[in-house]
Amino acid sequence: MSSSNKESGLVAEASEWMLCPQCDLMTRLPAIPAGSKANCPRCHTNLVTRWHEPGKRPTGYVLAALFMLLLANLFPFVNMHVAGLSSEISLMAIPHVMVAEDYSSLATLFLLFVQAIPALCMLCIILLVNPIALPHGLRAALARILFRLRDWGMAEIFLAGVLVSFVKLMAYGDIGLGTSFWPWCLFCLLQLRAFQCVDRRWVWQRIAPMPMLPHAPQPGVSGLRQHLRSCPCCTAILPADQRHCPRCGARAHARRKHSLQWTLALLFTSLMLYIPANVMPIMITETLGTPYPSNIMGGVILLWSDGSYPVALVIFIASIMVPSLKMLAIGWLCWDASGRGRHDREKMHRIYEVVEFVGRWSMIDVFVIAVLSALVRMGRLMNVYPALGALLFALVVILTMIAAMAFDSRLTWDRTQDNRIKEPRVDGK
Repeated sequence: MSSSNKESGLVAEASEWMLCPQCDLMTRLPAIPAGSKANCPRCHTNLVTRWHEPGKRPTGYVLAALFMLLLANLFPFVNMHVAGLSSEISLMAIPHVMVAEDYSSLATLFLLFVQAIPALCMLCIILLVNPIALPHGLRAALARILFRLRDWGMAEIFLAGVLVSFVKLMAYGDIGLGTSFWPWCLFCLLQLRAFQCVDRRWVWQRIAPMPMLPHAPQPGVSGLRQHLRSCPCCTAILPADQRHCPRCGARAHARRKHSLQWTLALLFTSLMLYIPANVMPIMITETLGTPYPSNIMGGVILLWSDGSYPVALVIFIASIMVPSLKMLAIGWLCWDASGRGRHDREKMHRIYEVVEFVGRWSMIDVFVIAVLSALVRMGRLMNVYPALGALLFALVVILTMIAAMAFDSRLTWDRTQDNRIKEPRVDGK
């Protein structure tokens, strides 16, 4: 075979191969029927999802989600009535109250995670899945923004925090739902569905074709053992020593550089902040002019003593158990990936997936404080203010999320010698 024919064959076959982003297994993708997805045969990570009408479906969800977001910001969100006094807030009033109480940092986190990032991701989806004339560099930049930021959107976590706030406030007065509450619920559902309908590989294929394979890959073998690496941004298969991806422009290494060191540094920093975040007050309740500071555990005990057992359990699990277990799990993963552990690879990978999934949900207590501090404004009767502990706890959640992202899960699989797996599993959705 001539060299030109060989090169054209490698270019044509590039879209048929994929390195699993979680375990680095080289897989040849089968023909995937519409409505199905292909999972990695070793770690079961979703590799490719093929949707019916992959452009129209997410467009419909995104347009509906953006319309619901607009409605949710135009009208009152919730209201409260206590002893003849009433208070009503909109979504945009929440950051205004926190800025007025000199907690601009919490207001910024609320605007970013709850409003700005979800809205920006929806706009990116619209521009990427539709045939809109955009420069190649801009389309690549939008794709990088979408796939890096979508895990930082916390609209649904804020909604859970609102529901927890209702249970807390029912003991003090009557809680009413504003006009924008139901559009916000629909926005949360629609934006989650829009994310599900966008496949990373399909989006990048629309932006630019796969680069030519460096050489013929061998299925069922780690990419690192074949001197190959996967681009973490667009999933292109590149030579292991090539730092720059010609397709998306991302720079990376075969393994994240100093992954364990960065993960441990972030883990220790979050651990140092976690202690004062639990000891210092996260919220101050002022009743008849007398302030009553409370920390996370104090709030759990108060809810339990008031008989709100489900809410007390939710706060305890999300704010005490999840951060503690997450930090222990990250430390355990680093210990195992460094070569000291002798645990089952699949078990460690499941732990990593749980750590990635539950990390964001610890922000629920921060959003509870945001809702309470904005809504409970009853003059001399009762007021709620955020405290420094809330900011420290938010930083703990953010640092542990970054630590989980800095950890390279492929390190867990690098010592695995199993080359028997050849074909990915295709499942219908």
